[in-house]
Amino acid sequence: MKVKELREKSAEEIKTQLIDLKKEYFNMRFQHKSGQLGNTVALPNIRKDIARVMTIAREKNINLR
Repeated sequence: MKVKELREKSAEEIKTQLIDLKKEYFNMRFQHKSGQLGNTVALPNIRKDIARVMTIAREKNINLR
C-alpha cells in the first residue's frame, strides 16, 4: 500500500480501510498461533499498513474512535 494512494482517499474510505486491515491482522494472528499461516512475513507488513493508515488519518484529523 502506497502513502500517495492513501492521501487521495476520503475520510470514510480511510476508516473502512483501517477496519479491514485490523480484521485481517486479527485473523492472521490466530492462523499464526495455530500453525496454519504459511507466509509469516505478512504479519509485520499488515502492522506497517495499519500504522500508515493511522498516520494519514491523523494528518487529515480524522476521528478513528
